[in-house]
Amino acid sequence: MPVAPLTIGIVAGEASGDLLGARLIAALRAHLPHARFTGVGGPRMQSAGMAVLYPMEKLAVRGYVEVLRHYLEIAGIRRRLAAHYLERPPALFVGVDAPDFNLDLECTLRSAGIPTAHFVSPSIWAWRGGRMGKIRRAVSRMLVIFPFEQALYEQAGVPVTYVGHPLAEMLAQAPGRAAAREQLRLPAAAKVIALLPGSRVSELEQMADLFLDTAGQIAATVPDALFLVPLTNRPTRELFETARYRRDRGELNVTVLFGHAHEAMAAADVVLTASGTATLEAALLGRPMVITYRMPRASWWIMNNRRYQPYVGLPNILAGEFVVPEFLQDEATPENLSQALLNLLFDSTVHTRLASRFAAMAQELRQNSAERIAAALLPLLEGRAAA
Repeated sequence: MPVAPLTIGIVAGEASGDLLGARLIAALRAHLPHARFTGVGGPRMQSAGMAVLYPMEKLAVRGYVEVLRHYLEIAGIRRRLAAHYLERPPALFVGVDAPDFNLDLECTLRSAGIPTAHFVSPSIWAWRGGRMGKIRRAVSRMLVIFPFEQALYEQAGVPVTYVGHPLAEMLAQAPGRAAAREQLRLPAAAKVIALLPGSRVSELEQMADLFLDTAGQIAATVPDALFLVPLTNRPTRELFETARYRRDRGELNVTVLFGHAHEAMAAADVVLTASGTATLEAALLGRPMVITYRMPRASWWIMNNRRYQPYVGLPNILAGEFVVPEFLQDEATPENLSQALLNLLFDSTVHTRLASRFAAMAQELRQNSAERIAAALLPLLEGRAAA
């Protein structure tokens, strides 16, 4: 009689988690070719073979005010997911980032005897270090992607494995600037700026106007500048296009892309990006960048008063210093952003220095993550019956 496949639950809450979740699925499927994956994810995880129970966009909310606005819907999804997994227990549950959603779900499932793992540490080193007690209750194993995180969990008695960052391996194969421009049919000698205002609707609501006004100021100085805007889905594209014409920015030489963020950054001379995973992606691609972020004032007040470090961008956190400029909240103005981008655009010395720093970061983060992920999670599946 054939053995039923193992079922593995997995939940990711945004575009970066979708990418990492797909890599995790591939890492496990290499050892468990018949495993079934169910949960919440985006197009990459679906392409990797996951059956989606709820669309990922429902969880893609950031900031206290925004979460409160969607709290009932999000809490309802978490409650129904918990009921689903308790009724049909998976051999393993993995939460991919999204700690505000996943840690509570992991606590519920682990207390019922289901092994749980969490892939991508919450930013306990940046703010909310008091979460460690909850993490200890929630996870059977934490998978961390930055080298300095492992010691924090070992000291707290949480089983942990440093797996490196899958993006460091993926982007090592990314096209160079010339190849990316050829792929996107861009002039080889053009001044190209990639604009990444975020992957969530709430981020576009806060930053579409800011990015467009910044582009307008750059175009006033560099009239032939080309702007690439990769967006993850139709709602974010519609928000951006609406803002563009509302602010009478139709004259800008803007190309909006569905996806293709890596190609856009690879093709660019400089990148303007919202704080988040895109900052690390730009660094791994060796691109100079300016980091910015805006959120509702109440959310900013709460988060700013709880952070432990002066920087929020991942390249600066990894470097332990400001290697690229950050302009947050009230400092995030078109004047500040455009001036910083123009400074980078024409400074070849800074380009060379940043390329060297970013190459060292990429080397440290390349750890054959697929094998490390599998080695960390397969022991949790030993002796588990299929769902």
